[in-house]
Amino acid sequence: MFDLAFHGAGLGTTLLGLIVLGALLVEIVSAGVGRLSWDFLTSLPSRRAEDAGIYAALLGTVWVISATAVLAVPVGVGTAIYLEEYGTRDRWFRLIEINIANLAGVPSIIYGLLGLGLFVRALAMGRSVLAGAATLALLVLPVVILASREALRAVSPSLREASYALGATRWQTIWHQVLPAALPGILTGTMLALSRAIGETAPLITIGALTYVPFAPDGIWSPFTVLPIQVFNWVSRPQEAFVENAAAGIMVLLALLLAMNGTAAWLRDRYQR
Repeated sequence: MFDLAFHGAGLGTTLLGLIVLGALLVEIVSAGVGRLSWDFLTSLPSRRAEDAGIYAALLGTVWVISATAVLAVPVGVGTAIYLEEYGTRDRWFRLIEINIANLAGVPSIIYGLLGLGLFVRALAMGRSVLAGAATLALLVLPVVILASREALRAVSPSLREASYALGATRWQTIWHQVLPAALPGILTGTMLALSRAIGETAPLITIGALTYVPFAPDGIWSPFTVLPIQVFNWVSRPQEAFVENAAAGIMVLLALLLAMNGTAAWLRDRYQR
């Protein structure tokens, strides 16, 4: 009886969440669909709502997320391989495991403060794309490590044993057998981590990302803004036209997120086959 009541409450909460999410999506689409156009996607920000575009923020998002993936994925997957395939189960190993799990739950604003002190000031990166990407890489790195470890752990031990029996070394076994088998899970975890990073605002504002950038970034040392910051800037203005711009910006952000997840799903299915 208790289990039925518990599952019923969980189902009701899920349905309520879906209804609220659907209502929000309907409101966003109805407010922003009329503003979406090619000019909106290719125009730079403006003080006038009817002339404002999202090109600088869109390109900044692509730059930051791409650099975040380049920084976080190799380090995260490499760390997971070391911990899962080479690590010894001693006291220090357990301490590292606990710290990685704890870092996954640290508020994002803390990573912003760390990025401000380490990348912007100590390493003199300034308020650049690289500083923002490095900060977000620290934010998503624990998630990438944990997801990659789970994917590696799910690979059957018999696959490793068969490879060793045929004379392969440990690294040959990992590279040619374990990683291809774990790749779908690693891709799924990586996309979840990057999906979190693409919607972050607080860490980037903390390190000094601009809310108004009348130019598109052209490299990793350029100042930048991203779509969530641009949407935040527009929402904070009293004019109704800027609220419509914000709704259109949210739709662009959702489309970019769906494109990323769709690509990850396609790659995952391909490697699973």
